[in-house]
Amino acid sequence: MKVHLARLGVQTKREMEMIDITDEVIKVVEESGVKNGVVNVITMHTTTGITVNEGIPCLEEDTIETLKRLVPEGLDYHHARYLDFDGRLGVNAHCHLRGMLTGINTMFPIEDGELVKGGRQTIYFVETDGPLYRKYCVQVLGE
Repeated sequence: MKVHLARLGVQTKREMEMIDITDEVIKVVEESGVKNGVVNVITMHTTTGITVNEGIPCLEEDTIETLKRLVPEGLDYHHARYLDFDGRLGVNAHCHLRGMLTGINTMFPIEDGELVKGGRQTIYFVETDGPLYRKYCVQVLGE
């Protein structure tokens, strides 16, 4: 079995945004040489997420607005305090919770060297605490 791991980065531009990473995932699958297997995409941060949805701007906006409604900024979160283990104030509890709701990973099958996904499925990197330089991994497993 082959195992291929790519560590990728993305510079986010806004506090919250959804970045289409589908083409990057497809490129890693192609470069891996795996013909049949699976690909897993995972974020390396707790204030970001990986999710799949139809790739249209109105759904991106709806997703961000829904996350803001579900987890509003400024509530009395337990994380909003001095974090002695970190030496700083925890001011981004809402970002951690929004990231948690989007999930940290997604997985797709690979067949005949191609990513198997629905025609409208888009793989998104979701930023909830930007703008920052962020990292994610794409791991391909198979034969």
